[in-house]
Amino acid sequence: MKIDGHGKAKVLTAEEIDALFTQGLTTLRDKTLIAVMIYTACRVNEAVTLKIKDVYDSKGRVRPELIFRKGNTKGKLATRTIPVLEDLRLFLLQYKPEKSRESFLFPGRWGRGHLHPEYASLIFRQACKRVDIEGASTHSCRRTALTLMSNAGIPLRVIQEISGHRNLEQLQNYLEVETSQVKGAIASLSVLTPAKMDSSDFTDDQRSARGVVDAEGERK
Repeated sequence: MKIDGHGKAKVLTAEEIDALFTQGLTTLRDKTLIAVMIYTACRVNEAVTLKIKDVYDSKGRVRPELIFRKGNTKGKLATRTIPVLEDLRLFLLQYKPEKSRESFLFPGRWGRGHLHPEYASLIFRQACKRVDIEGASTHSCRRTALTLMSNAGIPLRVIQEISGHRNLEQLQNYLEVETSQVKGAIASLSVLTPAKMDSSDFTDDQRSARGVVDAEGERK
């Protein structure tokens, strides 16, 4: 959890995401901006620098894939194309970007340039504050998306293609490991226990140390 700029950004729950879109975010532009970040796992700078033509075709139809240009990605590694999920497409269908000289999807004040990443971060923080979400930042959108993919069993190499990370080590730093997953991993080791092992296999001292109890609930 991120507190005062320290620590990793919180991974959001489904309930928190629902609260953000129903109560926290107040305009269609803001909802569309955050939807782009959640449903593509992109960085905030990649979202605010999208051009209208990266999202809509010449007839104003939502493209089947969003295009994140190489020059706007961190490290400028490569252009990425991300399929548009139906949930995101619905936001993009409703959103009518203002026409501006540079044709950014999220234009800045008075149509100049694009929405500044810091202002986008402010929008997100204010939305979180309205619904009492603590420890989240715009990076939470990216961490949440990538963690959900990992938990769903999507191969890391495929997730890396979506996230645009330089290597798998960088990607793994983004992924949240839940306590229940750690417990489940340890519980899986129970298959190693010999099938016929019972309390009679232990000495009195071992039974005492392990807290083995008899049928009447008394320690042996």
